[in-house]
Amino acid sequence: MWLKEIELESKTVKLIPLKREHADDLVAAASDGRLWELWYTSVPNAETVEAYLAFAFQEQERGASLAFTVLDKSTNKVIGSTRFCNADVKNQRVEIGHTWYAKSYQRSAVNTECKQLLLTHAFEVLNAIAVEFRTHWHNQASRTAIARLGAKQDGVLRNHKKMADGVYRDTVVFSIINTEWPVVKMSLSNKLSSGRSR
Repeated sequence: MWLKEIELESKTVKLIPLKREHADDLVAAASDGRLWELWYTSVPNAETVEAYLAFAFQEQERGASLAFTVLDKSTNKVIGSTRFCNADVKNQRVEIGHTWYAKSYQRSAVNTECKQLLLTHAFEVLNAIAVEFRTHWHNQASRTAIARLGAKQDGVLRNHKKMADGVYRDTVVFSIINTEWPVVKMSLSNKLSSGRSR
């Protein structure tokens, strides 16, 4: 298996493998901002968390995904989730996605720290040649955050996915490639050390 369970840790966050026993804490984190009400993304609530977990574990079982629960290190509180997904072992490509954080942790250093941890693992341990990010065309906050990481927009997949309500989504694709990683890594470290990671 290319994606093996691992814990990743930075100054303020810890990423641990997603487990079924995290269900209630994930719902509590998503309740901070009622994130499931965002129409352009998929965040679990009390009714959908079991299906959310089942899909994550199913994808992990087939080697396509590795899901994490995000913890605030100072409190050990669950504050969100993220994952490696759509892994292409043959071509050494992986996506970072399914990312969300409790509203009170948004616009903080959390996202930058999590992405730095995941990108470092992808490029320096998995030897990935490219890491993708995908988001809904209408999720402007996500598109801005991805670009701020140093990812470049590859294009837009029109009518890419049918959403739960039957509406088709246009997906914006970004990526960072291995030759870009050293400068992206330097930029992320500078943002975190200077407090400009929000």
